[in-house]
Amino acid sequence: MIRIQQLTLAPGHSQEDLFRRASHLLKIRRDQIRTLEIVRQSIDARKKPDIRLSYAVDLSLDGLDEAKCVARCKNPQVSIAAARQYRFPKPGQRPMQERPVIIGTGPAGLFCGYLLARHGYRPILLERGNRVEERAQEVEAFWAGGDLNPESNVSFGEGGAGTFSDGKLNTLVKDPEGRNRYALSVFAEHGAQPEILYEAKPHIGTDVLTGVIRNIRRQIEAWGGEVRFGTRADGFLIEEGRIRGVRLSDGSLLRAQTAVLAIGHSARDTFSWLQQAGVDMEAKSFAVGLRVEHPQEMIDALQYGMSPRPKTLPPSPYKVTARARDGRGVYSFCMCPGGYVVDASSEPGRLAVNGMSYSGRDGKNANSAIIVSVTPEDFGQAGALAGIEFQRRLEEMAFRAGGGAVPVQRYGSFSKCATSGRIPEDFSPCIRGKWKFADVASILPGPVRAAFEDGMLQFGKILPGFDDENACVSGVESRTSSPVRILRDQALQSNIRGLYPCGEGAGYAGGIMSAAMDGMRVAEAIAAQYAPFS
Repeated sequence: MIRIQQLTLAPGHSQEDLFRRASHLLKIRRDQIRTLEIVRQSIDARKKPDIRLSYAVDLSLDGLDEAKCVARCKNPQVSIAAARQYRFPKPGQRPMQERPVIIGTGPAGLFCGYLLARHGYRPILLERGNRVEERAQEVEAFWAGGDLNPESNVSFGEGGAGTFSDGKLNTLVKDPEGRNRYALSVFAEHGAQPEILYEAKPHIGTDVLTGVIRNIRRQIEAWGGEVRFGTRADGFLIEEGRIRGVRLSDGSLLRAQTAVLAIGHSARDTFSWLQQAGVDMEAKSFAVGLRVEHPQEMIDALQYGMSPRPKTLPPSPYKVTARARDGRGVYSFCMCPGGYVVDASSEPGRLAVNGMSYSGRDGKNANSAIIVSVTPEDFGQAGALAGIEFQRRLEEMAFRAGGGAVPVQRYGSFSKCATSGRIPEDFSPCIRGKWKFADVASILPGPVRAAFEDGMLQFGKILPGFDDENACVSGVESRTSSPVRILRDQALQSNIRGLYPCGEGAGYAGGIMSAAMDGMRVAEAIAAQYAPFS
Protein backbone atom coordinates (compact mmCIF):
# COMPACT_ATOMS: atom_id res chain seq x y z
CA MET A 1 0.00 0.00 0.00
CA ILE A 2 1.27 3.48 -0.90
CA ARG A 3 0.61 6.48 1.39
CA ILE A 4 0.49 10.01 -0.08
CA GLN A 5 0.58 12.84 2.48
CA GLN A 6 -0.47 16.47 2.01
CA LEU A 7 -2.35 15.94 -1.21
CA THR A 8 -4.24 19.23 -1.59
CA LEU A 9 -7.31 20.15 -3.62
CA ALA A 10 -9.84 22.97 -3.64
CA PRO A 11 -13.13 22.45 -1.77
CA GLY A 12 -15.89 20.99 -3.90
CA HIS A 13 -13.63 18.65 -5.84
CA SER A 14 -14.76 15.22 -7.03
CA GLN A 15 -13.48 11.75 -6.12
CA GLU A 16 -12.04 11.52 -9.61
CA ASP A 17 -9.98 14.65 -8.90
CA LEU A 18 -8.29 12.74 -6.06
CA PHE A 19 -7.38 9.88 -8.40
CA ARG A 20 -5.98 12.25 -10.98
CA ARG A 21 -3.96 14.23 -8.45
CA ALA A 22 -2.54 11.01 -6.97
CA SER A 23 -1.60 9.59 -10.37
CA HIS A 24 0.14 12.86 -11.23
CA LEU A 25 2.24 12.75 -8.05
CA LEU A 26 3.14 9.08 -8.66
CA LYS A 27 3.84 9.71 -12.35
CA ILE A 28 1.60 6.87 -13.43
CA ARG A 29 -1.60 6.56 -15.45
CA ARG A 30 -4.95 7.01 -13.74
CA ASP A 31 -6.03 3.46 -14.69
CA GLN A 32 -3.02 2.00 -12.86
CA ILE A 33 -4.53 2.93 -9.49
CA ARG A 34 -6.69 0.03 -8.33
CA THR A 35 -8.00 1.50 -5.05
CA LEU A 36 -7.80 4.82 -3.21
CA GLU A 37 -8.82 5.22 0.43
CA ILE A 38 -8.91 8.54 2.27
CA VAL A 39 -7.02 8.16 5.55
CA ARG A 40 -7.28 11.75 6.75
CA GLN A 41 -8.86 14.99 5.58
CA SER A 42 -8.24 18.41 7.09
CA ILE A 43 -8.83 22.03 6.12
CA ASP A 44 -5.78 24.18 5.37
CA ALA A 45 -6.72 27.83 5.97
CA ARG A 46 -3.21 29.24 6.33
CA LYS A 47 -3.49 31.28 3.12
CA LYS A 48 -7.06 32.49 3.54
CA PRO A 49 -9.19 33.06 1.57
CA ASP A 50 -7.45 30.42 -0.58
CA ILE A 51 -8.77 27.47 1.42
CA ARG A 52 -7.56 24.01 0.53
CA LEU A 53 -8.47 20.49 1.61
CA SER A 54 -5.43 18.46 2.61
CA TYR A 55 -5.50 14.66 2.38
CA ALA A 56 -3.56 11.59 3.33
CA VAL A 57 -4.59 8.73 1.05
CA ASP A 58 -3.64 5.06 0.70
CA LEU A 59 -3.47 3.50 -2.76
CA SER A 60 -2.99 0.07 -4.25
CA LEU A 61 -1.68 -0.21 -7.79
CA ASP A 62 -2.60 -2.53 -10.62
CA GLY A 63 0.33 -4.36 -12.23
CA LEU A 64 3.07 -2.18 -10.73
CA ASP A 65 5.68 -2.79 -8.03
CA GLU A 66 4.65 -0.32 -5.34
CA ALA A 67 8.06 -0.10 -3.65
CA LYS A 68 9.76 0.66 -6.98
CA CYS A 69 7.06 3.20 -7.79
CA VAL A 70 7.73 5.01 -4.50
CA ALA A 71 11.50 4.94 -5.06
CA ARG A 72 11.14 6.26 -8.61
CA CYS A 73 8.83 9.04 -7.47
CA LYS A 74 11.46 10.61 -5.14
CA ASN A 75 8.80 12.67 -3.36
CA PRO A 76 8.83 13.06 0.46
CA GLN A 77 5.02 13.06 0.39
CA VAL A 78 5.00 9.46 -0.89
CA SER A 79 5.93 6.36 1.12
CA ILE A 80 4.98 2.75 1.72
CA ALA A 81 2.16 2.62 4.28
CA ALA A 82 2.72 0.45 7.32
CA ALA A 83 -0.37 -1.64 7.98
CA ARG A 84 -1.78 -1.22 11.48
CA GLN A 85 -4.76 -3.26 12.56
CA TYR A 86 -6.34 -3.49 15.99
CA ARG A 87 -6.07 -6.94 17.56
CA PHE A 88 -7.95 -8.17 20.60
CA PRO A 89 -5.74 -10.35 22.87
CA LYS A 90 -5.96 -14.10 23.01
CA PRO A 91 -8.23 -15.17 25.89
CA GLY A 92 -6.72 -16.20 29.19
CA GLN A 93 -7.15 -19.62 30.78
CA ARG A 94 -8.69 -18.68 34.12
CA PRO A 95 -12.35 -19.81 34.26
CA MET A 96 -14.88 -16.99 34.56
CA GLN A 97 -17.38 -18.11 37.18
CA GLU A 98 -19.65 -15.05 36.91
CA ARG A 99 -20.48 -12.80 33.99
CA PRO A 100 -18.48 -9.53 34.03
CA VAL A 101 -20.48 -6.53 35.26
CA ILE A 102 -20.03 -3.09 33.72
CA ILE A 103 -21.41 -0.12 35.69
CA GLY A 104 -22.34 2.65 33.24
CA THR A 105 -23.11 2.76 29.53
CA GLY A 106 -21.22 5.84 28.44
CA PRO A 107 -18.49 5.44 25.81
CA ALA A 108 -16.16 3.58 28.19
CA GLY A 109 -18.82 1.13 29.36
CA LEU A 110 -20.32 0.62 25.90
CA PHE A 111 -17.01 -0.16 24.21
CA CYS A 112 -15.84 -2.36 27.05
CA GLY A 113 -19.14 -4.23 26.79
CA TYR A 114 -19.00 -4.34 23.01
CA LEU A 115 -15.61 -6.06 22.93
CA LEU A 116 -16.38 -8.45 25.78
CA ALA A 117 -19.69 -9.42 24.17
CA ARG A 118 -18.08 -9.87 20.77
CA HIS A 119 -15.53 -12.28 22.20
CA GLY A 120 -17.92 -14.44 24.20
CA TYR A 121 -17.86 -12.97 27.72
CA ARG A 122 -21.60 -12.12 27.87
CA PRO A 123 -21.25 -8.96 30.02
CA ILE A 124 -24.04 -7.43 32.08
CA LEU A 125 -24.20 -3.64 31.68
CA LEU A 126 -25.93 -1.63 34.43
CA GLU A 127 -27.35 1.81 33.61
CA ARG A 128 -29.09 4.00 36.20
CA GLY A 129 -30.80 6.04 33.48
CA ASN A 130 -33.08 5.01 30.65
CA ARG A 131 -32.43 3.63 27.19
CA VAL A 132 -31.47 6.31 24.71
CA GLU A 133 -34.88 6.50 23.00
CA GLU A 134 -36.70 7.28 26.26
CA ARG A 135 -33.86 9.42 27.55
CA ALA A 136 -34.00 11.70 24.49
CA GLN A 137 -37.70 12.31 25.13
CA GLU A 138 -37.05 13.06 28.82
CA VAL A 139 -34.30 15.54 27.97
CA GLU A 140 -36.46 17.33 25.40
CA ALA A 141 -39.28 17.58 27.95
CA PHE A 142 -36.85 19.02 30.54
CA TRP A 143 -35.54 21.58 28.07
CA ALA A 144 -39.13 22.57 27.31
CA GLY A 145 -39.69 23.44 30.97
CA GLY A 146 -40.48 20.08 32.54
CA ASP A 147 -39.09 18.66 35.77
CA LEU A 148 -35.55 17.32 36.03
CA ASN A 149 -35.27 13.54 36.38
CA PRO A 150 -32.18 13.04 38.59
CA GLU A 151 -31.72 9.48 37.31
CA SER A 152 -32.11 10.07 33.56
CA ASN A 153 -31.01 13.38 32.04
CA VAL A 154 -28.24 14.97 29.97
CA SER A 155 -25.61 13.35 32.21
CA PHE A 156 -27.21 9.98 33.08
CA GLY A 157 -28.62 7.40 30.71
CA GLU A 158 -27.56 5.23 27.81
CA GLY A 159 -24.64 6.78 25.95
CA GLY A 160 -23.53 8.91 28.89
CA ALA A 161 -23.00 12.67 28.82
CA GLY A 162 -21.50 12.47 25.33
CA THR A 163 -24.90 11.68 23.82
CA PHE A 164 -25.89 15.33 24.24
CA SER A 165 -22.57 16.97 23.45
CA ASP A 166 -22.39 16.75 19.67
CA GLY A 167 -20.59 13.44 19.37
CA LYS A 168 -17.16 14.98 18.78
CA LEU A 169 -14.71 12.15 18.09
CA ASN A 170 -11.31 13.84 17.93
CA THR A 171 -8.68 12.90 20.49
CA LEU A 172 -5.04 13.69 21.21
CA VAL A 173 -4.37 10.26 22.73
CA LYS A 174 -1.50 8.43 21.06
CA ASP A 175 -2.76 5.22 19.51
CA PRO A 176 -0.08 2.76 18.33
CA GLU A 177 -2.47 -0.19 18.92
CA GLY A 178 -5.15 1.10 16.54
CA ARG A 179 -7.95 1.42 19.11
CA ASN A 180 -9.03 4.83 17.82
CA ARG A 181 -9.52 3.63 14.26
CA TYR A 182 -11.37 0.55 15.49
CA ALA A 183 -13.73 2.63 17.65
CA LEU A 184 -14.45 4.95 14.73
CA SER A 185 -15.23 1.94 12.55
CA VAL A 186 -17.68 0.65 15.18
CA PHE A 187 -19.50 3.99 15.16
CA ALA A 188 -19.59 3.97 11.34
CA GLU A 189 -20.81 0.36 11.16
CA HIS A 190 -23.70 1.23 13.46
CA GLY A 191 -25.01 4.27 11.65
CA ALA A 192 -22.54 7.14 11.90
CA GLN A 193 -21.41 9.01 8.81
CA PRO A 194 -18.52 7.20 7.03
CA GLU A 195 -16.61 10.49 6.86
CA ILE A 196 -15.73 10.13 10.55
CA LEU A 197 -13.14 7.53 9.52
CA TYR A 198 -10.92 10.21 7.97
CA GLU A 199 -12.01 13.70 9.03
CA ALA A 200 -9.42 15.49 11.17
CA LYS A 201 -12.17 16.63 13.55
CA PRO A 202 -14.91 14.03 13.15
CA HIS A 203 -18.31 14.48 14.71
CA ILE A 204 -21.58 12.59 14.54
CA GLY A 205 -24.16 15.04 15.89
CA THR A 206 -26.55 14.47 18.74
CA ASP A 207 -29.48 13.68 16.42
CA VAL A 208 -27.56 10.84 14.73
CA LEU A 209 -25.67 9.64 17.79
CA THR A 210 -28.79 8.49 19.60
CA GLY A 211 -29.50 5.97 16.84
CA VAL A 212 -25.88 4.82 16.73
CA ILE A 213 -25.86 4.11 20.46
CA ARG A 214 -29.13 2.15 20.18
CA ASN A 215 -27.62 0.02 17.42
CA ILE A 216 -24.45 -0.70 19.42
CA ARG A 217 -26.60 -1.81 22.37
CA ARG A 218 -28.61 -4.14 20.14
CA GLN A 219 -25.40 -5.68 18.84
CA ILE A 220 -24.15 -6.27 22.40
CA GLU A 221 -27.42 -8.03 23.17
CA ALA A 222 -27.25 -10.09 19.96
CA TRP A 223 -23.84 -11.38 21.08
CA GLY A 224 -25.21 -12.50 24.44
CA GLY A 225 -24.67 -9.37 26.52
CA GLU A 226 -27.38 -7.86 28.67
CA VAL A 227 -28.20 -4.19 29.37
CA ARG A 228 -30.28 -3.36 32.44
CA PHE A 229 -31.76 0.14 32.51
CA GLY A 230 -33.07 1.95 35.57
CA THR A 231 -30.56 -0.07 37.59
CA ARG A 232 -28.19 1.80 39.88
CA ALA A 233 -25.24 0.19 41.64
CA ASP A 234 -25.28 1.08 45.34
CA GLY A 235 -22.43 -0.91 46.83
CA PHE A 236 -20.17 -3.94 46.61
CA LEU A 237 -19.85 -7.28 48.28
CA ILE A 238 -16.13 -7.50 49.08
CA GLU A 239 -14.48 -10.55 50.57
CA GLU A 240 -10.76 -10.79 51.34
CA GLY A 241 -10.09 -7.65 49.31
CA ARG A 242 -11.85 -8.90 46.18
CA ILE A 243 -15.10 -8.08 44.43
CA ARG A 244 -17.70 -10.80 44.98
CA GLY A 245 -20.82 -8.93 43.95
CA VAL A 246 -22.53 -5.62 43.12
CA ARG A 247 -25.38 -4.41 45.34
CA LEU A 248 -28.22 -2.79 43.38
CA SER A 249 -30.55 0.03 44.33
CA ASP A 250 -33.51 -2.38 44.63
CA GLY A 251 -31.67 -4.25 47.40
CA SER A 252 -30.65 -7.25 45.31
CA LEU A 253 -27.12 -8.61 44.89
CA LEU A 254 -25.56 -9.36 41.51
CA ARG A 255 -22.73 -11.86 41.93
CA ALA A 256 -19.53 -10.86 40.11
CA GLN A 257 -15.81 -11.54 40.19
CA THR A 258 -15.04 -8.64 37.85
CA ALA A 259 -16.72 -5.23 37.83
CA VAL A 260 -15.91 -2.31 35.55
CA LEU A 261 -16.48 1.19 36.95
CA ALA A 262 -17.44 3.27 33.91
CA ILE A 263 -19.59 5.68 35.90
CA GLY A 264 -18.93 9.02 34.17
CA HIS A 265 -17.84 12.27 35.77
CA SER A 266 -21.24 13.22 37.24
CA ALA A 267 -21.98 10.15 39.39
CA ARG A 268 -21.40 12.02 42.64
CA ASP A 269 -23.45 9.69 44.83
CA THR A 270 -21.48 6.75 43.45
CA PHE A 271 -18.17 8.39 44.36
CA SER A 272 -19.45 8.78 47.92
CA TRP A 273 -20.23 5.10 48.47
CA LEU A 274 -17.06 4.05 46.68
CA GLN A 275 -15.12 6.05 49.25
CA GLN A 276 -17.07 4.37 52.06
CA ALA A 277 -16.32 0.97 50.51
CA GLY A 278 -12.60 1.65 50.80
CA VAL A 279 -11.84 2.23 47.11
CA ASP A 280 -8.67 4.34 46.82
CA MET A 281 -9.38 7.74 45.24
CA GLU A 282 -7.81 11.17 45.12
CA ALA A 283 -8.89 14.68 44.14
CA LYS A 284 -7.51 15.85 40.80
CA SER A 285 -7.19 19.07 38.88
CA PHE A 286 -9.78 19.93 36.25
CA ALA A 287 -11.23 23.13 34.77
CA VAL A 288 -14.33 25.28 35.11
CA GLY A 289 -15.67 28.26 33.20
CA LEU A 290 -18.48 29.57 31.05
CA ARG A 291 -19.99 28.97 27.63
CA VAL A 292 -19.31 31.81 25.19
CA GLU A 293 -21.45 32.36 22.09
CA HIS A 294 -20.67 34.29 18.89
CA PRO A 295 -22.38 34.47 15.50
CA GLN A 296 -21.19 31.51 13.45
CA GLU A 297 -20.97 33.85 10.45
CA MET A 298 -18.36 35.95 12.30
CA ILE A 299 -16.27 32.87 13.17
CA ASP A 300 -16.45 31.66 9.55
CA ALA A 301 -15.26 35.05 8.27
CA LEU A 302 -12.33 35.09 10.70
CA GLN A 303 -11.26 31.52 10.04
CA TYR A 304 -11.83 31.33 6.30
CA GLY A 305 -11.22 34.94 5.34
CA MET A 306 -14.50 35.20 3.45
CA SER A 307 -18.13 35.93 4.17
CA PRO A 308 -20.50 34.33 3.64
CA ARG A 309 -18.94 30.91 3.93
CA PRO A 310 -19.25 28.87 0.71
CA LYS A 311 -21.40 25.74 0.95
CA THR A 312 -18.38 23.62 0.06
CA LEU A 313 -16.90 24.38 3.50
CA PRO A 314 -18.35 23.32 6.86
CA PRO A 315 -19.10 25.81 9.67
CA SER A 316 -15.70 26.67 11.06
CA PRO A 317 -14.45 25.57 14.48
CA TYR A 318 -11.74 27.30 16.45
CA LYS A 319 -9.31 26.42 19.21
CA VAL A 320 -7.73 29.01 21.49
CA THR A 321 -5.38 28.77 24.46
CA ALA A 322 -3.83 31.33 26.79
CA ARG A 323 -1.96 31.73 30.04
CA ALA A 324 -3.49 34.05 32.64
CA ARG A 325 -1.41 36.46 34.71
CA ASP A 326 -1.52 34.11 37.69
CA GLY A 327 -0.26 31.22 35.55
CA ARG A 328 -3.56 29.40 35.13
CA GLY A 329 -4.32 27.82 31.78
CA VAL A 330 -7.33 29.23 29.93
CA TYR A 331 -8.60 27.46 26.84
CA SER A 332 -11.56 26.59 24.65
CA PHE A 333 -13.18 23.23 25.23
CA CYS A 334 -15.93 21.27 23.46
CA MET A 335 -16.27 23.86 20.68
CA CYS A 336 -19.61 23.53 18.85
CA PRO A 337 -19.88 25.11 15.38
CA GLY A 338 -23.49 25.94 14.54
CA GLY A 339 -24.40 24.64 17.97
CA TYR A 340 -26.39 25.17 21.13
CA VAL A 341 -25.69 25.70 24.79
CA VAL A 342 -27.64 23.08 26.76
CA ASP A 343 -28.87 22.82 30.32
CA ALA A 344 -26.94 19.75 31.49
CA SER A 345 -28.12 19.72 35.11
CA SER A 346 -28.41 16.41 36.96
CA GLU A 347 -29.08 17.46 40.55
CA PRO A 348 -32.05 19.51 41.85
CA GLY A 349 -31.08 23.01 42.89
CA ARG A 350 -27.85 22.94 40.89
CA LEU A 351 -27.30 24.05 37.29
CA ALA A 352 -24.57 23.12 34.82
CA VAL A 353 -24.25 23.79 31.10
CA ASN A 354 -22.68 21.98 28.18
CA GLY A 355 -22.63 22.48 24.41
CA MET A 356 -23.78 20.41 21.46
CA SER A 357 -24.44 20.51 17.74
CA TYR A 358 -26.75 18.51 15.55
CA SER A 359 -25.29 16.65 12.58
CA GLY A 360 -25.90 19.54 10.20
CA ARG A 361 -24.26 22.08 12.49
CA ASP A 362 -26.75 24.55 11.11
CA GLY A 363 -27.45 26.67 14.20
CA LYS A 364 -26.79 30.41 13.87
CA ASN A 365 -24.27 30.56 16.73
CA ALA A 366 -20.88 29.09 17.52
CA ASN A 367 -20.21 28.28 21.15
CA SER A 368 -17.46 26.80 23.25
CA ALA A 369 -16.60 26.51 26.89
CA ILE A 370 -13.87 28.92 27.88
CA ILE A 371 -12.45 27.21 30.92
CA VAL A 372 -9.83 27.88 33.56
CA SER A 373 -7.70 25.26 35.27
CA VAL A 374 -8.33 24.67 38.97
CA THR A 375 -6.38 22.49 41.37
CA PRO A 376 -7.11 20.89 44.77
CA GLU A 377 -5.68 24.04 46.37
CA ASP A 378 -8.72 25.93 45.00
CA PHE A 379 -11.33 23.61 46.47
CA GLY A 380 -11.39 25.06 50.00
CA GLN A 381 -11.28 21.67 51.71
CA ALA A 382 -9.28 18.46 51.70
CA GLY A 383 -10.22 14.94 50.70
CA ALA A 384 -10.83 12.94 47.55
CA LEU A 385 -14.31 14.44 47.03
CA ALA A 386 -13.33 18.09 47.56
CA GLY A 387 -13.56 18.84 43.83
CA ILE A 388 -17.14 17.57 43.73
CA GLU A 389 -18.15 19.95 46.52
CA PHE A 390 -16.38 22.79 44.67
CA GLN A 391 -18.44 21.98 41.57
CA ARG A 392 -21.63 21.85 43.58
CA ARG A 393 -21.06 25.29 45.08
CA LEU A 394 -20.62 26.79 41.61
CA GLU A 395 -23.72 25.01 40.31
CA GLU A 396 -25.81 26.20 43.25
CA MET A 397 -24.73 29.78 42.52
CA ALA A 398 -25.63 29.33 38.83
CA PHE A 399 -29.05 27.96 39.78
CA ARG A 400 -29.72 30.93 42.07
CA ALA A 401 -28.44 33.46 39.53
CA GLY A 402 -30.89 32.26 36.87
CA GLY A 403 -33.70 31.29 39.21
CA GLY A 404 -33.47 27.75 37.88
CA ALA A 405 -32.94 28.84 34.26
CA VAL A 406 -29.57 29.04 32.50
CA PRO A 407 -28.13 32.46 33.45
CA VAL A 408 -26.86 34.52 30.48
CA GLN A 409 -24.98 37.81 30.43
CA ARG A 410 -23.60 40.12 27.74
CA TYR A 411 -19.85 40.17 27.88
CA GLY A 412 -19.91 43.98 28.02
CA SER A 413 -21.81 43.73 31.29
CA PHE A 414 -19.58 40.91 32.52
CA SER A 415 -16.28 42.73 31.88
CA LYS A 416 -15.30 46.39 31.66
CA CYS A 417 -12.53 45.34 29.23
CA ALA A 418 -14.92 44.17 26.48
CA THR A 419 -14.41 45.49 22.96
CA SER A 420 -17.14 46.49 20.52
CA GLY A 421 -17.99 46.66 16.86
CA ARG A 422 -18.10 43.05 15.68
CA ILE A 423 -21.38 41.65 17.04
CA PRO A 424 -24.75 43.37 16.58
CA GLU A 425 -26.77 44.50 19.60
CA ASP A 426 -29.65 42.15 18.78
CA PHE A 427 -27.42 39.06 18.94
CA SER A 428 -29.17 36.43 21.07
CA PRO A 429 -28.12 33.08 22.53
CA CYS A 430 -29.06 29.65 21.18
CA ILE A 431 -29.89 27.57 24.26
CA ARG A 432 -31.74 24.29 24.74
CA GLY A 433 -33.54 24.79 28.01
CA LYS A 434 -34.95 27.76 29.88
CA TRP A 435 -32.65 30.78 30.09
CA LYS A 436 -32.67 34.39 31.31
CA PHE A 437 -30.32 37.34 31.47
CA ALA A 438 -28.68 37.41 34.89
CA ASP A 439 -25.48 38.15 36.79
CA VAL A 440 -23.18 35.42 35.48
CA ALA A 441 -20.06 37.24 36.72
CA SER A 442 -21.03 36.50 40.32
CA ILE A 443 -20.83 32.72 39.79
CA LEU A 444 -17.07 32.32 39.32
CA PRO A 445 -14.61 32.68 42.22
CA GLY A 446 -12.47 35.81 41.94
CA PRO A 447 -9.23 34.18 40.72
CA VAL A 448 -11.11 32.08 38.15
CA ARG A 449 -13.06 35.07 36.87
CA ALA A 450 -9.86 37.14 36.56
CA ALA A 451 -8.16 34.36 34.60
CA PHE A 452 -11.25 34.01 32.39
CA GLU A 453 -11.08 37.72 31.51
CA ASP A 454 -7.33 37.47 30.87
CA GLY A 455 -8.02 34.69 28.41
CA MET A 456 -10.86 36.53 26.67
CA LEU A 457 -8.61 39.57 26.22
CA GLN A 458 -5.91 37.43 24.59
CA PHE A 459 -8.42 35.54 22.45
CA GLY A 460 -9.82 38.87 21.18
CA LYS A 461 -6.39 39.65 19.76
CA ILE A 462 -6.27 36.30 17.96
CA LEU A 463 -9.90 36.36 16.79
CA PRO A 464 -11.04 40.01 16.66
CA GLY A 465 -14.50 40.32 18.20
CA PHE A 466 -14.15 37.27 20.44
CA ASP A 467 -14.32 39.61 23.45
CA ASP A 468 -17.06 41.78 21.94
CA GLU A 469 -19.47 43.41 24.38
CA ASN A 470 -22.46 41.72 22.72
CA ALA A 471 -21.11 38.19 22.94
CA CYS A 472 -23.11 36.02 25.34
CA VAL A 473 -21.66 34.16 28.30
CA SER A 474 -23.61 31.53 30.25
CA GLY A 475 -22.83 29.11 32.99
CA VAL A 476 -21.64 27.33 34.72
CA GLU A 477 -19.45 24.89 32.78
CA SER A 478 -18.35 22.81 35.75
CA ARG A 479 -18.09 19.26 34.40
CA THR A 480 -15.31 19.39 31.86
CA SER A 481 -13.71 16.28 33.36
CA SER A 482 -13.82 14.24 36.52
CA PRO A 483 -12.71 15.98 39.74
CA VAL A 484 -11.75 12.55 41.09
CA ARG A 485 -9.26 9.88 40.08
CA ILE A 486 -9.97 6.30 41.14
CA LEU A 487 -6.52 4.80 41.50
CA ARG A 488 -5.60 1.70 39.53
CA ASP A 489 -2.44 -0.32 38.95
CA GLN A 490 -0.66 -1.55 35.84
CA ALA A 491 -3.25 -4.33 35.53
CA LEU A 492 -5.94 -1.57 35.48
CA GLN A 493 -7.40 -2.81 38.80
CA SER A 494 -8.09 -0.75 41.91
CA ASN A 495 -6.97 -1.71 45.40
CA ILE A 496 -10.14 -3.86 45.44
CA ARG A 497 -9.11 -6.75 43.23
CA GLY A 498 -11.40 -7.46 40.31
CA LEU A 499 -12.57 -3.81 40.22
CA TYR A 500 -11.55 -1.95 37.06
CA PRO A 501 -11.90 1.88 37.17
CA CYS A 502 -12.44 3.05 33.63
CA GLY A 503 -13.03 6.08 31.44
CA GLU A 504 -13.69 9.72 32.15
CA GLY A 505 -15.39 9.35 35.53
CA ALA A 506 -12.46 7.39 36.90
CA GLY A 507 -10.08 10.11 35.73
CA TYR A 508 -8.47 8.31 32.77
CA ALA A 509 -10.12 9.97 29.78
CA GLY A 510 -11.38 13.33 28.55
CA GLY A 511 -13.93 12.85 25.80
CA ILE A 512 -15.86 10.26 23.84
CA MET A 513 -12.92 8.70 22.02
CA SER A 514 -10.43 8.57 24.88
CA ALA A 515 -13.16 7.08 27.10
CA ALA A 516 -14.06 4.49 24.46
CA MET A 517 -10.38 3.58 24.05
CA ASP A 518 -9.94 3.21 27.81
CA GLY A 519 -12.99 0.95 27.90
CA MET A 520 -11.35 -1.17 25.23
CA ARG A 521 -8.14 -1.39 27.29
CA VAL A 522 -10.09 -2.68 30.28
CA ALA A 523 -11.89 -5.26 28.13
CA GLU A 524 -8.48 -6.42 26.89
CA ALA A 525 -7.16 -6.68 30.45
CA ILE A 526 -10.12 -8.82 31.54
CA ALA A 527 -9.93 -11.04 28.46
CA ALA A 528 -6.18 -11.58 28.87
CA GLN A 529 -6.88 -13.18 32.27
CA TYR A 530 -10.12 -15.06 31.75
CA ALA A 531 -11.55 -17.56 29.32
CA PRO A 532 -14.87 -16.57 27.71
CA PHE A 533 -17.91 -17.12 29.91
CA SER A 534 -19.80 -20.35 29.35
